[in-house]
Amino acid sequence: MKARMAYYYFLLLVLLAAARISEAEAKNKLSTSFYSCSCPKLLTIVKKGVTKAITNEARIGASILRLHFHDCFVNGCDASILLDDTSSFIGEQTAAANNNSARGFNVIKDIKANVEKECPGVVSCADILALAAQYSVVSLGGPSWEVGLGRRDTTTASKSDANNSIPGPFLSLSALIKNFANQGLSVKDLVALSGAHTIGLASCRTFRGHIYNDSNIDASYAKFLQSKCSRSGNDVHEPLDHQTPVHFDNLYYKNLVSRKALLHSDQELFNGSFTDNLVKKYATNTAAFFKDFSRGMVKLSSIKPLTGSKGQIRINCEKVN
Repeated sequence: MKARMAYYYFLLLVLLAAARISEAEAKNKLSTSFYSCSCPKLLTIVKKGVTKAITNEARIGASILRLHFHDCFVNGCDASILLDDTSSFIGEQTAAANNNSARGFNVIKDIKANVEKECPGVVSCADILALAAQYSVVSLGGPSWEVGLGRRDTTTASKSDANNSIPGPFLSLSALIKNFANQGLSVKDLVALSGAHTIGLASCRTFRGHIYNDSNIDASYAKFLQSKCSRSGNDVHEPLDHQTPVHFDNLYYKNLVSRKALLHSDQELFNGSFTDNLVKKYATNTAAFFKDFSRGMVKLSSIKPLTGSKGQIRINCEKVN
């Protein structure tokens, strides 16, 4: 009898321990309803802020999406990209991929200020950025996806980490695949998420080598771009998708098939390799692109979030409390 009681007592302890572990795991998971009680007007505030910003300048939607992408690729989705430099660290804003090109900081700052008025000290900058990215895509005609919430903000940032983690416009296909794999993202995620380049602009310095040195580019398109971007000197900006630069659609993939990608790294996705079939699929099937893009964004937005007691809820997105 004593042995049996001891066994049941041991079993109870195991079940209680398992319950505590499950509860802890649940607390650390992102949830779409995370702020349903603590800040019920959050989604409305973020949506209103994004809509206002895009109404003023449609291009800002692409900039906000890019901010979220660049944030998540550097040590996870923790709003590190929003931090200004301090005496203890040089942040990510002057990294090669962000310097003089990352935009949308004031949009997130304004949204955060309005959220703080409604529910002070509750919502992280990382969550606001994730939501703003989703609303930006939807506002420009793209798909929606479930945005898990519950991220917390980091207290540090690293320029060197940003330089090592954010994929650049000169990478080969193998380098892109490795870069995305480092974040737990598949080849399908790479091709689908690259479709974000259906909106936004790129500077001459990012595509100069492609239009003057590469052979996998349509000759007439290269000549057109050369008339805009000289071999040296000027740094004009050109749309990543010349037809519909502020509308989220699948023309990016049609351009890849026609060898009219603005960036070398984009054309690498359609250059005689196994990713060609995915590019062709998305070029002819917008629904398939939207579906895989949405799935990719859920995975991207879930890269190594700080949850539970990790990090903090920054009051001002640009500085640590």
